[in-house]
Amino acid sequence: MLKGKTALITGGGRGIGRAIALAFAREGARIAVAARTVEQIEQVATEIGNGAIPLTCDVADPESVKRMFGELRERFGHADILVNNAGIAESATLVNTTDEHWHRHLSINLSGTFYCTRAALPAMLKNGWGRVINIASIAGKTGAPYITAYSASKHGVMGLTRSLALEVATTGITVNAICPGYVDTEMVSRGVERITERTGRTAEEALDSLKKMSPQNRLATPEEVAAVALLLASDEGRGINGQGINVDGGSVLF
Repeated sequence: MLKGKTALITGGGRGIGRAIALAFAREGARIAVAARTVEQIEQVATEIGNGAIPLTCDVADPESVKRMFGELRERFGHADILVNNAGIAESATLVNTTDEHWHRHLSINLSGTFYCTRAALPAMLKNGWGRVINIASIAGKTGAPYITAYSASKHGVMGLTRSLALEVATTGITVNAICPGYVDTEMVSRGVERITERTGRTAEEALDSLKKMSPQNRLATPEEVAAVALLLASDEGRGINGQGINVDGGSVLF
């Protein structure tokens, strides 16, 4: 399905990014996984094999993004498929949201998506084919208490997705977002820890409260998100453009 294509996945060292990298590799894509944690991306690249490469990058730093794409060009040429998955999720009431907390979410979740997409797009336009897949969140479509900065950054990702999708609609490039709910990843595990610290509930009770956010009463899996990403990356998914596809068990119905 993806033979001959090169895919760059940011935040590719664990969780959703790792699952997407593995799924794309199984379909024949050349894989570059990027993140700040070298050990994790090296482990994923080794797990994939077949020439997969790890690229160290801080997506919030435009110079780091520039270096990453320079290394990618030296190794693979260009990215046919870009998955903007790198992100953070922290919680705070609005009055306790510091400038640092606010700007950290915007710089990683939103500006990082912008920097990487801007760097990848010229080659896609030149080749007349490309896929940009942004990992947003259902928090990019709705709100929730204590995640103002996170939700604002993901709403921004949705705006970027929709606007760029229309900009490149006739060029052979599609731009879409995937909007997961709570997914069984390390990020959610850290969220459970924060809930237990702040509320005194047990880890089991905290996890159960997150599961109940979904009508299916469960966490999604990284592989479920990866399956949607695979469709969006394929030629069969070329008619899907400018969309935010929920993977949340039905908790958000738009």
